[in-house]
Amino acid sequence: MKPVLEHLAPEREESFFAQAFNLPYFGTPWHYHPEYELVWVTASQGKRFIGNSVSDFNTGDLSFLGPNLPHLYKNPPSYYENNPRQRARSVIIHFSEASLGVDLLGLPQAKGFRALFELSKCGLDILGQTKKEICRKMERLLESSGMKRFICLLEILDQLAASEECAAISDPGIIGHNALDTERLDTVFQFTYQNFEKDIRLEDIAGLVHMTRTSFCRFFQERTKKTYFTFLNNMRLNKASKLLLETERGISDIAYNCGFNNLSHFNRQFKSHFACSPKTYRETYAKAHR
Repeated sequence: MKPVLEHLAPEREESFFAQAFNLPYFGTPWHYHPEYELVWVTASQGKRFIGNSVSDFNTGDLSFLGPNLPHLYKNPPSYYENNPRQRARSVIIHFSEASLGVDLLGLPQAKGFRALFELSKCGLDILGQTKKEICRKMERLLESSGMKRFICLLEILDQLAASEECAAISDPGIIGHNALDTERLDTVFQFTYQNFEKDIRLEDIAGLVHMTRTSFCRFFQERTKKTYFTFLNNMRLNKASKLLLETERGISDIAYNCGFNNLSHFNRQFKSHFACSPKTYRETYAKAHR
């Protein structure tokens, strides 16, 4: 499947796009666009693919994505069953440097903006008190128009530029310009997302994108800065952590159902990734999560 170049057109007499969405599920495929993007998930959950990162997303998450950073938000299968109680709601803001005016970024006062935009090439998760305040400003932005809406966007960017409550999502250098590479990565991501609990051989995954095992290993590591098995392992561990918090299933059952054929290996990998054992992780976080 070829990547989609997404373009969200601003309303008339506006220099950037801002809108709240209420959909049965997030349907945009693996895609990229030349605009910066603020994504606030107001109601939904699932798996997100941003650059070379794979992680869960949940209601309340706020991210800032730089231009041409490929990404995909994927809901669980239950969202595709027309369940009216499950909706994918979000607030999206798209803007370019041109949206801010030709000379604004050249001003001395815009130094923080320029640094923020550089960091956004990896994608940024916005956290803590900053997230709460930015989300309130995004709500106010949606209710505004004209110059008030533009000023609100500048306030959001100014607060993001000054905040330390931001975490990089992806490694640098992941861009969506190369259509063939993006198509290959999309095929690998989608197949892995749908089959990560199974035994996956490098020969099989390489065959999907018509490459030899050696060529695929080199290709994947060059494009994502990770080996394929590191990528696969992280996806399995993220799923296992979710099951530990949301179910009462036994640890060995979770391990085997997430693709780990050896419980000792699962425990080692989990502790290396989360800095604690699966048992400690469940005891520490399950109650607060529920």
